[in-house]
Amino acid sequence: MIRGTVKGGRLEVNVPADWPDGTEVEIHPSQAPRGADAEVIAAAEIARTLAAMDKVEPFEMSDAEQAAWCAERRADREREKSQFAELSERLRRMWD
Repeated sequence: MIRGTVKGGRLEVNVPADWPDGTEVEIHPSQAPRGADAEVIAAAEIARTLAAMDKVEPFEMSDAEQAAWCAERRADREREKSQFAELSERLRRMWD
């Protein structure tokens, strides 16, 4: 890798001495120019992504699964509340 600077519309770079004249190089800015899109996605990539998304089947829960999930969430929330109370009391005692 080599680094360079644009000055007056020209690129100034220092290259290794062992690179012969006529060596082809690719030059890319290290940052996107201001106002340019950060990333442009090719139409083919968009089509592949949409096709993959179409293959995903929706997740549906039965009423029993939904009820069990809600009950588990409530239990988790209550457990977290009780742990918070215990931890906050421990912290309060540390500062006393």
